[in-house]
Amino acid sequence: MGGGGRYPYPKEVWSPAGGWWTRPSNWKANTAIAFAGILAVTYGVWQVSAEKEWRYIEPTKPIPSMLWAKQYRDKKEADS
Repeated sequence: MGGGGRYPYPKEVWSPAGGWWTRPSNWKANTAIAFAGILAVTYGVWQVSAEKEWRYIEPTKPIPSMLWAKQYRDKKEADS
C-alpha cells in the first residue's frame, strides 16, 4: 500500500519543496519560528490599522473595532 520502498534518486536535482523523502529533524523549531514571525507581522499590521481607522459616521450600535480604534480610545479618555 505504500508504493514500494525508497529508491535511489538523483542527488544533483534541487527541489524547492525539499526533494524526496524530506523529514527535517528541526521541523518543530522551524514551525515555531514561522508562527512567531506570522504573529509579529499580524500584530504590527493590527497596530497600524487601529491607529489609522477613522469612521466619519458614528455607528448606531457598538462595534468591536470601537474597543481598539484610536478615534474611540481618545474619545473615551477625553470623557473620563
